[in-house]
Amino acid sequence: MPATDPYTVRLAPDVYAYVQPDGGWCLSNAGFVSDGESTLLIDTAATERRALALRETLRAAGAPLPRTVVNTHHHGDHTYGNGVFVPEATVVGHAACRSEQDAAGHQLHLVWPETDFGDITITPPTMTYDDRLTLHAGGTEVRLIHPGPAHTIGDSIVHLPERGIVFTGDLIFRGGTPFVLMGSLRGSLRALDLLRSLDATHVVPGHGPVGDTSVYDATERYLRYVTELAAETHAKGLTPLEAAQGADLGEFAEWRESERLVANLHRAYAELDGLPDGSPLDVVEAFADMTTVNGGVPVACHA
Repeated sequence: MPATDPYTVRLAPDVYAYVQPDGGWCLSNAGFVSDGESTLLIDTAATERRALALRETLRAAGAPLPRTVVNTHHHGDHTYGNGVFVPEATVVGHAACRSEQDAAGHQLHLVWPETDFGDITITPPTMTYDDRLTLHAGGTEVRLIHPGPAHTIGDSIVHLPERGIVFTGDLIFRGGTPFVLMGSLRGSLRALDLLRSLDATHVVPGHGPVGDTSVYDATERYLRYVTELAAETHAKGLTPLEAAQGADLGEFAEWRESERLVANLHRAYAELDGLPDGSPLDVVEAFADMTTVNGGVPVACHA
C-alpha cells in the first residue's frame, strides 16, 4: 500500500481512526463511531476527493452515513469536507470554531492556489457549545471538551470515556511539528495537562499515526523548547525570523514541517509582549517567514 493511502485503525468494536499518511500539511486524520445503525464522524478532510473517499470508507465498514459530524477546530484540512455530509448530518463544534470557519472562508485556496480542493462549500457548525458537550453515538458516550485557546481558539477534544479513546485534533501532531500560531503556546501546554487527565489508552492525533499517552511527552518537550528559545531571543531583541534561522532544533529537526518554528515564535513573542491568548496575529507574515526558513520554497499542501 503506498504511503499516502489512508487507512483505518479499529480501536474498539464501534470506534475507528481514519489516518492519512504522512500527516503533513493538509493530510489530517478523522474518525468515526458507529453501532451499525447510527454514526458520528470526527472531521472531514481537506478536499472533496478525500472527503468522498472517507465516505466510502464508512460504507465499507458497514457504518451508515453520519447523523452528526464533529469538527475538532476550524482549519480547512479538518472541515472542508463537511459539505459532503450535509444536510443529512448536523455539524457540531465549539462556538469559536463556527465563527473562525466563517471568517476563514476558503482560506486554504488562498494559501495553496494550485491545489485541487474540488467543490468546497464552507459549512460551519450549526450546533455549538462553549465549555463541554455530551453526545451519544448509538450506545457510546462522546464528550466534547474545549481546552481554551491552544492550537486555535475553538479546539474540541473528543473523548470516549467508556472506550479509553481520545481524538485530540491538532493539539497533537505525531511526527510533525506543533503549530500554535492561531491559538496559544502556554494554552497548548495547559491542554496537555487536560489530555493527560483523561487517562486514555488510545490517542488519535490530528496528524500522524495513532499512539498512546506517551505521544504527549514529545509535544510537551517541543513546546517547552519554543518557550525557552522565545524568552532568550526576545530578550536579545531578535525577530522571530532571526531567532528561527539561528536555532538548533536538536531532536525536533527531523520532524515534518520544522519551518513552523518561526510561526510558533510569532505566537510566543506575542504572549511575551502581553497579548491575550488567541489574539489575532498576521498569518500572511508568518507564512512568509516560513517560506524564508524553507529556503524560499513555500510550504506545500499534500492533499
